[in-house]
Amino acid sequence: MKETELKKLLSEMTLEEKIGQLLQVAGTLYGENGLVTGDLDYFKITGEELDRAGSVLSISGAAKLKKIQDYCMGKQPHRIPQIFMLDIINGYETIYPVPLGQGATFEPEMAEKLAEMAAKEGSAAGVHVTFSPMVDLVRDARWGRVMESTGEDPYLNGEMGAAMVRGYQGQSVLDKGRMAACVKHFAGYGGAEAGRDYDTVELSERTLRDDYLPAYKRAIDEGVKLVMTSFNTLNRVPSTANSWLMKDVLREEMGFEGVLISDYGAVKELVNHGIAKDEAQAGELAIKAGVDIEMMSLSYIRHMEEQLKQGVITMEMIDASVWNVLCLKNDLGLFENPYKDASEEDEKELLLCPEHRALAREAAVKSFCLLKNEENILPFEGQEGEKIAFIGPFATSHEVFGSWSFPSDPAKMVSIKEGMEGSNKNASMTFAKGCQMFGHDFKLKDGRWFRYDASLKEPLLEEALRAAKDADKVVLCIGEHQQMTGEAASRTRLQIPEEQMELLRKVWEVNQNIVTIVFAGRPLELMEVSGWSKAVMMAWFPGCETGNAIADVLFGAKEPGGRLPMSFPYVVAQEPCYYNRFRSGRPNNGTLEQGFVMGYIDQIDKMLYPFGFGLGYTTFAYSPVSLSAQELTGEQPIIAKVTVTNTGHREGTETVQMYICDLFGSVVRPNRQLKGFTKVTLQPGESKEVSFTVTEEMFRFLNIRMDYVSEPGDCKVFIGPDSTTGNGADFVLK
Repeated sequence: MKETELKKLLSEMTLEEKIGQLLQVAGTLYGENGLVTGDLDYFKITGEELDRAGSVLSISGAAKLKKIQDYCMGKQPHRIPQIFMLDIINGYETIYPVPLGQGATFEPEMAEKLAEMAAKEGSAAGVHVTFSPMVDLVRDARWGRVMESTGEDPYLNGEMGAAMVRGYQGQSVLDKGRMAACVKHFAGYGGAEAGRDYDTVELSERTLRDDYLPAYKRAIDEGVKLVMTSFNTLNRVPSTANSWLMKDVLREEMGFEGVLISDYGAVKELVNHGIAKDEAQAGELAIKAGVDIEMMSLSYIRHMEEQLKQGVITMEMIDASVWNVLCLKNDLGLFENPYKDASEEDEKELLLCPEHRALAREAAVKSFCLLKNEENILPFEGQEGEKIAFIGPFATSHEVFGSWSFPSDPAKMVSIKEGMEGSNKNASMTFAKGCQMFGHDFKLKDGRWFRYDASLKEPLLEEALRAAKDADKVVLCIGEHQQMTGEAASRTRLQIPEEQMELLRKVWEVNQNIVTIVFAGRPLELMEVSGWSKAVMMAWFPGCETGNAIADVLFGAKEPGGRLPMSFPYVVAQEPCYYNRFRSGRPNNGTLEQGFVMGYIDQIDKMLYPFGFGLGYTTFAYSPVSLSAQELTGEQPIIAKVTVTNTGHREGTETVQMYICDLFGSVVRPNRQLKGFTKVTLQPGESKEVSFTVTEEMFRFLNIRMDYVSEPGDCKVFIGPDSTTGNGADFVLK
């Protein structure tokens, strides 16, 4: 539809039609099966209000959505089509690693391919918008939603988020197999106090702008079509009512022109925050802040017309939001083709097709982070006579996908057992569950109950110990249940459930050749796990190709390619735990043999496994960093180089990382900041020069006067395998 026609449509719409376009409802309200993240008991919507809704969330399926579209358009005086939105976080039907696992790949190109694949499947199923990417900066592993982020670093988050937007949207969301992306949650949601979901966020404006906002800006610069408000307060104002944040920062400074949508029920929740006395005032505050679509509450549709009559809000406010919604529908081509790409035939062809499974398998391999490999126990030879026991709740489980993954049939996920049995290796392999997931009844986040059966404890353990005694090597498959991560899954403890830890200790008593594979959606306390294991590999939640990908890595067909996107603490009390901390007046050297310094008296002040860390199946050496010049200016960048050499006995890929440090500033600067990374694959003995361009722009920050500038002075650049590298060189920024 041409812009003139769209403006004509807006002018012809009744006030009721306009307000209806600003309401989003759950697909379950249409009598279809969908996914809902809240309690609908309070959502007493009338049939008339439902018929006016402009968009639907949490439902999919080509045939189903075509029927809903036909029904809804039939109720619309101007036959305005619905937009269908869904949380496609890490795959539609072909499930790939959770976003934190994707962050571990340090490969934006892979994130883009995965998002493109998800868009093909989701659009074939009738979905127009995905609530992804989440680029919230996360520094506290207690927060359950770290699994939806790509980690603790602003630069990495920005690169990965921008890549996902490109993957979902392509050159145009109108194209077949593309969908609109929604970046979330604006802003600062990952800074929730003490890691408690939905809680207060207290950030200085300098920290907000220097650390938290850049990743959102990268997604906006890529042309993301929607932005979602965050649940939290910022500067004591809930984001959904924060006019400064949404208008001054998002619209004016960042130049966002798309649709601003609330999170689930967030408008109504302004009453709970105590910033609105009732739902009417909640809607008033949200529309004045520029929120275009109210997701799953009724403040707009119930009260907006009366507020307009009273002069509390204006028609210009309503029209501006309706215009944004209509433009999105027009960009998607829904006025000409309300079904867009929905196709039962394409669903059959695309969902879980071999090509998509292959990409998910590759992504999983590249996300696995090998944290320890004592005596080079990995990879296994897989030869005849080698006896391997796979033990633990995840050894045969199909629930190897993240909490925001919704496969139609979990049995289509390849378990470790299935992957090993299909690996064509001659090793003798046995499988034993060993224990239950928990040692007590546990209510899962989705409402299901895990019921502990005490009568199974001894038989499961005895079976596992028999298998371990008879094996040359044991692979322990343990971790947190997928429903222990994600939204509303904050934790005060970051240990693996004690029932599983007890299994690990018992197995060690009969066989000390243990490789532990950890499934989780966040960093966990792994100090004890590492102590009982010769090798430890972080698998995250890898998705539908879990078993095949793990077989690839364990038997050496592929090497684990991941590097940690978040720092791993020794103990949870160290949280928030992140590499790019600020320098202290009383620095700590990482030992307990000190006096009055920053840190703890009972725990060394360092990370168990640092950001960027990960092992492969070979070793690499770095030359000292060389610089093309000793002075950096705005006109003349510096080229920083190292030579990387494969010093091992097999081909390997190294993730080379560049960090910078501004040694002096008008405000305290971070110890170091990631500003570049690349991958290099080398044969044994082969060397390659790797170079990075260091620019003046990388050193800009909000100075003491809140001006965004770089300051002249001494600087340093580091190039190495992780965030702790000491391989650096000095220069001066002029």
